Amino acid sequence: MKSWMWRNIWDEKSMSATMRSQNLYSLLTLFIVLIHQLTIVDGSYCPSDCKCDDETLMVNCNEGHLDVLPIALNPSIQRLVIKNNKIKTIDSSIQFYSELIFLDLSYNHLIHIPERTFQYQKKLQELHLNHNKIGAISNKTLNGLTSLTVLNLRGNFLDSLDDEVFVQLGKLEELNLGANRITKIAPNAFKGLNNLRLLYLDDNILTIMPIIALKSMSNLAEFYAGTNSFTTIPKGTFSEMNGLTKLELKGAGLRNISEGSFEGLENLRILDLSDNHLEKVPTEEMGSLTRLEELYLGQNDFTVIKEDALKGLNNLKTLEITGTLNLKTVEKGAFNTNTNLETLNLSSNKKLEEIQEGALSGLPHLKTVILRENALTSLPEGMFPWSELKTLDISSNTFHCDCKILWLKNLVASKNATNEGLDNILCSSPEILKDQPLRSVSADVLGCDHSDPHKQAIIAAVLVGVAASITALVLLLFHCRKRIREALKGGWGNSALGRKEREYQKTFHEDDYMTRFNQNSCSLVHPNQFNYNNGQNVRPIPVTEL
Repeated sequence: MKSWMWRNIWDEKSMSATMRSQNLYSLLTLFIVLIHQLTIVDGSYCPSDCKCDDETLMVNCNEGHLDVLPIALNPSIQRLVIKNNKIKTIDSSIQFYSELIFLDLSYNHLIHIPERTFQYQKKLQELHLNHNKIGAISNKTLNGLTSLTVLNLRGNFLDSLDDEVFVQLGKLEELNLGANRITKIAPNAFKGLNNLRLLYLDDNILTIMPIIALKSMSNLAEFYAGTNSFTTIPKGTFSEMNGLTKLELKGAGLRNISEGSFEGLENLRILDLSDNHLEKVPTEEMGSLTRLEELYLGQNDFTVIKEDALKGLNNLKTLEITGTLNLKTVEKGAFNTNTNLETLNLSSNKKLEEIQEGALSGLPHLKTVILRENALTSLPEGMFPWSELKTLDISSNTFHCDCKILWLKNLVASKNATNEGLDNILCSSPEILKDQPLRSVSADVLGCDHSDPHKQAIIAAVLVGVAASITALVLLLFHCRKRIREALKGGWGNSALGRKEREYQKTFHEDDYMTRFNQNSCSLVHPNQFNYNNGQNVRPIPVTEL
């Protein structure tokens, strides 16, 4: 048998040069295996730069100086970590460790992975090859990895993905292809990845969204596609990704979002559109995301957040709009429909100088507000119930310290602030108060006559009441001036003219007299003083008979 094997290996007439090379490689492998078995007779070998634990079956060669894989380790190891070394290739020694369930070869110098390198790693569940120099992979590269659930190829030199490149990885749940040089993704590149939950395509050179390739991603839960050059999202891009709960498009180069771009994302909970070139908040485009809970819109180009800017996002809990260069105003009612909002971060917007009163009203669950590093000169007290907040940071603004923000000084004092968000509020103007902490500025210096705003309100109400009473009295006196003048001249009903008038009034019927009386509201004689002869008509008495 042995003679037959050797004779066939070296038979130059029956074998090509390539096959002879393969057989020579096989013989060398057998030789290495023999040495390996002899080496571990008295125990496995552990390189000086590694830590080997035969109880946990783990070997860690992190930050060593290895340039090849160790071949004399315990063949039963399950976890092998060889990070930050100088390994340039994965040779046949990897087949000695068929019990591996975790392999980390990140931050090495890997350039190429031979086909079928992992054909004996049937139990391997996690493979980390990130931050190497791998330029290409094929479906044969990953042959044998039938149990793999995590594949990390981040930070390599991949420039394209061919059809069915991952077709053998039926159990794969997480695929990280970020920070490569990918410009092209074949339509069936992700075929077979029926259990994939997380996909990273961020930080590549994609100019169009791989719509066709994404059609098979119905079970995908998280998709990261930021830091590319998409410019737009075509309608229906995510129409078959109804299981998606997180979509990260940070720095994707977006200038506009088409109507219907987010169709099919009924279960989306987190959306990151920050660091793009959007000139307005995509209100209508996001309106269908009724279950959205977190939204990130910072570092875009819009100048205003208009009323009902996030209409339809009724379950929104966290909103972050930070680092914008052009945002100046948050209008009244900007978050009218977002009544479940709990955390609002509007920080580091260098031109944000106005948050209109009512912009943040009607938010009963709001507990965290961050407004630091803006251009705010004042804040209206009625914006929302400040005292009910758990976290408030309004530091590093350009506050004008006058009586209008006395309430803010009192708020800081009442909270006995110990964090910089409240304790480090400085005045920017007027010049006499520049860079002084608001906490230390007295009410008199702020130009307030009364330090207690409630007292100010009471005094103002009293003054208004007094003014109204005086005005009413003056109007009454003016209206009754003739009657008062007559009363003052002849006394109150004692003059002859007064008696003659009373006799004259007796000649009137009751209805006529009531009409006459009502026309003169300032009359000093009450109608009950007259007798009407039991309701019978009385002959009028001529004035000449009186």
